[in-house]
Amino acid sequence: MKMRQSLADWERAFVREISLDRRRRDSLRRTAEQRALKRDIDKRHKRGSVRYALLVLTLIMTAVIVTVVMFRTLYLLLG
Repeated sequence: MKMRQSLADWERAFVREISLDRRRRDSLRRTAEQRALKRDIDKRHKRGSVRYALLVLTLIMTAVIVTVVMFRTLYLLLG
């Protein structure tokens, strides 16, 4: 009787350990997925910021070039 009880205790402990291990693996997988999603969002945000800065720089450079060309043309026409 004592041997059966001991074996049943071992089986319950084994089942409990398997259950805990599954929960732990699921938790680790969810954490890894969340980190990957956060990295993707951060990367996308960084690329968007760089693109926005390039757009602003392009617009400013275009305005400067147009202004310089306009004043040179005006100088040639009036000079």
